[in-house]
Amino acid sequence: MKPSILAALLAGGLTATAAQAEPARYELDPEHVAVAFLVDHIGFARTLGKFLEVEGSFVFDETVPALSDLQVEIAAESVFTAHERRDNHVRSNDFLAVDDHPAITFVMTEAEPTGERTGLVTGDLTVRGVTRPVTLDVTWNKSGPYPFNDNYVTGISARTTIQRSDFGMTYAVENGLVGDEVEILIEAEAIRQD
Repeated sequence: MKPSILAALLAGGLTATAAQAEPARYELDPEHVAVAFLVDHIGFARTLGKFLEVEGSFVFDETVPALSDLQVEIAAESVFTAHERRDNHVRSNDFLAVDDHPAITFVMTEAEPTGERTGLVTGDLTVRGVTRPVTLDVTWNKSGPYPFNDNYVTGISARTTIQRSDFGMTYAVENGLVGDEVEILIEAEAIRQD
């Protein structure tokens, strides 16, 4: 299949060319999804944090492959860095402002293949009520029957980097106490919905 056709399928879903394809809806497995981040702390080391409450879904056809309708919602208050005082600060208006903006969302707008099992997925990321386009570098790890139950599972890894100041989080950027660049790491398994 020509790359331009595959790109169109990934970006816009199915066309007549893929009439025999079998797209399926998947939901993220809450027990096997990790959305983590790394951010510089005064230049000494990077702080690792994650969000403990993540849900989402997408449509995927592994025979093409084609991805569409990806939507993810993260409970901002579920941020965890293994340090209670720091976690409360990250929840404050200096960072995530969870009282006014309880959800972080990502809604896919397009996808582009970069290899047989890799691609770029672009979408609108909303943090603190501010929406910016973000592109994820995604690897499709595996799809198949799960060994411990009757589920059919697809697994992915994704990476991206954002500037937190783009979302209004400017606290401690100017003095360099907390880095502006945030590396985002995603590891997820999703269960096919029959």
